[in-house]
Amino acid sequence: LIPKAIKNHALAETELTITEDALTDVIRLYTREAGVRNLERELATLARKAVTEILKSKGETKIVTITRENLNDYLGVQRFRFGMADKTDQVGVVTGLAWTEVGGELLTIEGVMMPGKGKMTVTGNLRDVMKESITVAEMLIKSRSHIYGIDYTALQKKQIHVHVPEGAVPKDGPSAGAAMVTSIVSCLTRIPVHHNIAMTGEVNLRGKVTEIGGLKEKLIGALLGGIEKVLIPESNVKDLDDIPDNIKKELEI
Repeated sequence: LIPKAIKNHALAETELTITEDALTDVIRLYTREAGVRNLERELATLARKAVTEILKSKGETKIVTITRENLNDYLGVQRFRFGMADKTDQVGVVTGLAWTEVGGELLTIEGVMMPGKGKMTVTGNLRDVMKESITVAEMLIKSRSHIYGIDYTALQKKQIHVHVPEGAVPKDGPSAGAAMVTSIVSCLTRIPVHHNIAMTGEVNLRGKVTEIGGLKEKLIGALLGGIEKVLIPESNVKDLDDIPDNIKKELEI
């Protein structure tokens, strides 16, 4: 696509250079698609602006080099972003993994505790399946409070609120249960959750973490987001054969 953009805009091959880092950022931050149509448009924009820069300089500029650092000057503000891991361990904050139509994404789940009457509430534009997840998480924790070192009587005087940020984005799917359980237990025990760990998997009332879909996309999303360790359901181990070796090498699964 780059040679095509250079040729279409009557540039010499030596007049426009796009570094690999800059090209990666064009793909990740300015296009979000299954094909390359928008990528081709963005490269054409870079070529046009390179032509303009060369002509305006009246011979002073002979080579335009586009890097990660100056990419914004040519394409403007980033149109998309992907979630990044937190920098610190926090109580009640857990990194989950979500599947989207354009790849995997980090899904932050936040929990807070306050005086109340033993209820658990949830916000964040969640669809029915994820609302069920929080209900199952609540019942699982209450039924196993003694295992987690939680005083059930004291629990009846607390209220837990779980929030999944980015309320404008509808969220659904059976893969956040384990993260929700972890967030609530973290709130109740005041034990921080490690910021470099992401997890995926639904839970049932027996405490089992059940199989999920979209494992490849979720692992790629974790890697892009700076995650070092990913917890997956044991029943998904069979799917690791389909995961590229470079992803498995970079992540502890």
